[in-house]
Amino acid sequence: MTVASCVRRDLGRVPYEPTWRQMQALNDARDASTPDELWVLEHPPVYTLGMAGKPEHLLCETDIPMVRIDRGGQITYHGPGQIVVYLLIDLRRRGLKVREMVHLMEQALIDTLADDGLAAERQNGAPGVYIGGAKVAALGLRVKNGCSYHGLSLNVDMDLTPFTWINPCGYSGLQTTQLRDLGVDTEQAVVADRLIGHLERLLPPLRAGALESASD
Repeated sequence: MTVASCVRRDLGRVPYEPTWRQMQALNDARDASTPDELWVLEHPPVYTLGMAGKPEHLLCETDIPMVRIDRGGQITYHGPGQIVVYLLIDLRRRGLKVREMVHLMEQALIDTLADDGLAAERQNGAPGVYIGGAKVAALGLRVKNGCSYHGLSLNVDMDLTPFTWINPCGYSGLQTTQLRDLGVDTEQAVVADRLIGHLERLLPPLRAGALESASD
């Protein structure tokens, strides 16, 4: 399925590390004719720790694996009932800077939540999306050779307990929330489709001539 000159891939529930390695491989193999991709998925329970992340933000021993990865940011949790979207985007072809890309992702999340009557907002210096001070969506990107991978996660209907065993995104005492606890019972697949729709709407079009060689 194509979305705003992106290829959408619905991967279902997939293990974290092989998926991350696939993102790296795609990014390393990119050329001017490689289409952008949006990957929609869930992960089994896993903590991920960014490049400058501090292991002490994991507050106790658990059976949940922790993977140190190559995005920015500190520790976060992924698990069933959470929408994950990875954005493998050539920022240069769309005239996007990294900060603009982060803002775009946050706006897509805010607009998705507004579809269910929720008023979400940004917080200065703390990437992500919040409702009543509690974090409902997290962001983390890696940009290499002008192209992004990793992406965003939105808590829909999950066990939030593993968030209490960490300082989410490095912030002690940060509360997390999810759509179910906010009174939203929209099916996860519907929320994911809305989120992809908002990303499609907000992503700038490809610049003239981009991907031209792909049709030669």
